[in-house]
Amino acid sequence: MAKVRSVIPTADMTHDEWLLERTKGIGGSDAGIILGLNKYSTPFELWLEKTGQVEPVQIDNEAIYWGNEMEDVVAKEFEKRTGKKVRRCNFMFSHPDYPYIRANVDRMVVGESAVLECKTASAFLAKEWKEDEVPDTYLVQVQHYLGVTGKQKGYIAVLIGGNRFIWKEVERDDELIQMIFDAQKHFWEYHVKQNIPPQLDGSSAAEQFLKEKFSQAEEDKEIILPSEYKELLQQYEEIKANEKLVVTAKKEIENKIKATLEDAETGIAGDYIVSWKNQSRTSVDSKALKEKFPDVYKEVQKTSSFRKFDVKEAK
Repeated sequence: MAKVRSVIPTADMTHDEWLLERTKGIGGSDAGIILGLNKYSTPFELWLEKTGQVEPVQIDNEAIYWGNEMEDVVAKEFEKRTGKKVRRCNFMFSHPDYPYIRANVDRMVVGESAVLECKTASAFLAKEWKEDEVPDTYLVQVQHYLGVTGKQKGYIAVLIGGNRFIWKEVERDDELIQMIFDAQKHFWEYHVKQNIPPQLDGSSAAEQFLKEKFSQAEEDKEIILPSEYKELLQQYEEIKANEKLVVTAKKEIENKIKATLEDAETGIAGDYIVSWKNQSRTSVDSKALKEKFPDVYKEVQKTSSFRKFDVKEAK
């Protein structure tokens, strides 16, 4: 007998209530983050969110806005192209064994054991959808939904660049689903429940976390770092040296393109669009302020303290 999956009604939830409910478990969009497949977020950032150390991320930009607005359009076009019928799903599903593993499905396919995920994508990401390709983070999202809901098949419909529509079929992969759930169980039960952070990464969230946790150094305190850190520091120095070469090479290419653009705002080369547009910004000339209004300058001065990180080879 199939296990009963619990559901939470979402139709009457406000957006803020829905975001709060999401922090109580792991959703499909979190799957790619936990597996390290998401280009825009890391497991450490997700851990901060799920443990309540930061507010749930609300990305307020045009891409997210239009993605939400176009969901219904994409669903309707899927119906036209396939002849299938779909219905909105106003419930948040929970895994029967692990209630913190949840699913917010865009649509259910009527008369079929299948879910539909609706997406919009920039024209610059068209290559990720060529032929039978599905971006990894979306593939594991759909498999996550199939695992939670018990459905046998998934469809992904995507509007690319506002003028190209494609849809793809995703068969259920129980081996992949188990791998996804194993990673999610470890993340929730070890990192979230025990409040143990995942491995620190290079994200700004990790940097801010360390800055706040260890805001002040104890004067004259010195420690011996573990022996393996010698190799780590050697890598750090090598990366710094390579970084300078990369920056110089990048700037050289930039200058070559700018010289060709001359006074043109944009340039096109194959699939690439280059822009070199006029911009302006207003800022305070602190030197002039100090000379003309020294009293005001003193009043608005602000002293901030921080810890400076530096590596140098001992002589």
